[in-house]
Amino acid sequence: MAEQVLEQVLGPAEIIAAMVAPEGRQNPYPFYEALRAHGNLLHVKPGLVVVVGYAECTRVLRDGRLEVQDDKNYDQIYPDWRSHSSLRGFTNSMLYTNPPDHGRMRRLVTSALTPRQVSGLRPTVERMSDKLLDRLAELGAGGAPVDLMAEFAFRLPVAVISELLGVPEDKQVWFRQVAADVMIALEGLTKPEELAIADRAMDDLAAYLNELIERRSAEPSDDLLSRLVQARDDDGDRLTHDELMGNLMLLLNAGFDTTTHLIGHGVLQALERPDFADRLRDEPGFPVGYVEETLRFEPPVQATSRWAPADVTIMDMEIPADTKLVVIMGAGNRDPLRFPEPDRFDPDRPDIQPLTFAAGIHYCVGAPLARMEAQIALPKLLRRFPHLAVAGEPSFRDRWLVRGHDYVPVTLG
Repeated sequence: MAEQVLEQVLGPAEIIAAMVAPEGRQNPYPFYEALRAHGNLLHVKPGLVVVVGYAECTRVLRDGRLEVQDDKNYDQIYPDWRSHSSLRGFTNSMLYTNPPDHGRMRRLVTSALTPRQVSGLRPTVERMSDKLLDRLAELGAGGAPVDLMAEFAFRLPVAVISELLGVPEDKQVWFRQVAADVMIALEGLTKPEELAIADRAMDDLAAYLNELIERRSAEPSDDLLSRLVQARDDDGDRLTHDELMGNLMLLLNAGFDTTTHLIGHGVLQALERPDFADRLRDEPGFPVGYVEETLRFEPPVQATSRWAPADVTIMDMEIPADTKLVVIMGAGNRDPLRFPEPDRFDPDRPDIQPLTFAAGIHYCVGAPLARMEAQIALPKLLRRFPHLAVAGEPSFRDRWLVRGHDYVPVTLG
């Protein structure tokens, strides 16, 4: 489909329309290259700039003159947004908040995700991985096909983030569908009927989280949720209730959704390349570069955005106030000026540094944890099941922003 569309002479706006259409979402990378032919930083139409170059993405993400989309931006582009609980829920999180409030929220959340504390979670991740691999062995006994996404790639990160937040095990599987529906709201391409699905999921999740918050308020525990509840109760200026809810929504959804697809992509790349699978099993340092290349080659998060509150000039381009800049990190990760042979999966590349977790003050707080989970999970899975094989056609979810598979059938051998 992509090749047929791109044989035509299309402008940037037409390329983007084809890229975000249902068929284009299945493989957006040819569309990124078609956009790159028009420039690495390009005006698409009044009020919209698209960024596809590595250097340009980095510059925009780190530029302190630009802002993330917040409630003021929503008021301009979508005046009715407050009628959707799925949009309101995330707007109070640090993802959609600018300084100075962003720094205040971020410091509270990152207090539990410092490199030292993440390193201290390694035994927990290893234990949970082993437990899930035991379960996988039972499900796949006798050669029965197993859905790798549902039974391993999803369950591990949701178990880890639930451990951090104190969410009981019996609620973890419920989160998968709820989170998938809630994340519809982050796509930015959502139809009203899809937002209705996201709203219902957000309402269900908010009701559960309110119950959990009240429980932690009455009986604090040694987890991140208790510390955030204490920040709300001890001093309302540190964290309001709406901010507490918004950041919990962010941690629970983005906290495992992206890691799920990082693991899924990593497994499939290894199964397509047996030499890399062998190195993941046997070569102690190899998983580090392998995970970085997976993040570059198949980033779970394809794009983010920034807003220009005033006229700015970026890399010789004049950008008027109230312009939205769509930063396509998936395109920047395949910029041939930064990565020779960008369409080749090569974990031995020097200095990979993918854009997948963004950059600047909004760099993903969960990046170290996601990396560690994948670095542990991939070798363990392949060592436990050396004859692991795809048992059918994997299917991509119908999403562009968070790219990943919803179904990967495998046999364990």
